[in-house]
Amino acid sequence: MSARSHVSHVVDQFGSQAAAYVTSAVHAAGADLDRIGALVRGMPGARVLDLGCGGGHVAFAAAAAGAAVTAYDLSDAMLAAVAAEAARRGLERIETRQGAAETLPFPDASFDAVLTRYSAHHWRDVPAALAQARRVLKPGGLLAVCDIVSPEEPLLDTHLQAVELLRDPSHVRDYRVSEWRAMLEAAGFDPGFPVASRPRMEFASWIARMRTPEVNVAAIRALQASAPAEVTAHFAIEPDGSFLLDSVLIEARPHGEAA
Repeated sequence: MSARSHVSHVVDQFGSQAAAYVTSAVHAAGADLDRIGALVRGMPGARVLDLGCGGGHVAFAAAAAGAAVTAYDLSDAMLAAVAAEAARRGLERIETRQGAAETLPFPDASFDAVLTRYSAHHWRDVPAALAQARRVLKPGGLLAVCDIVSPEEPLLDTHLQAVELLRDPSHVRDYRVSEWRAMLEAAGFDPGFPVASRPRMEFASWIARMRTPEVNVAAIRALQASAPAEVTAHFAIEPDGSFLLDSVLIEARPHGEAA
């Protein structure tokens, strides 16, 4: 059996499910998305990069707030779905570009803000992507990172990474908040205080979005059923497999640059 690259995994997993991510209730709303819209409204005339745009919800929020947006993603199919939805909404200031987060095809100091939401846990090299984000930001620019995070406790971390990978082979890692702070600082950012939320994953739609094979679904349910009490309590695992995740929004500025 020939092995596929990580890029192939990501493109295959998300390309065929592009429409599902455009319409996903989990991705289409939330206090973090509201905050991103508010940040962009405070930056009149901003040029914004939605890094790993997925279903385009950050791009839609930023464009509605007045920004010119470049929606950037590995998947051409996802980008096509974003462009179609932007046209349907009458959002004319969204362009799409295809590529990896680690190799941004933009000049230095191109954007007033780089925004990414629910994408970084699929990136092969987050430090490289953050270095690229720092490079393409203008002086005084804003980086806003929102993603699922792993608890600091290894017992909880191991369970989360296991079920994530069983559900989606393109998963790399849900990083701990301490890891995020270290990576941001190493890339030249001053990270702000992380704002936490706990989105609920309804099990049936969570696995349907990724077309998770039945054998993997059974493995996830077996892990949930045999999980120690601490895991069951932290993730609030329900009888049908639904559970809570930990998410944070971190706003960061280039080191030494005030907002």
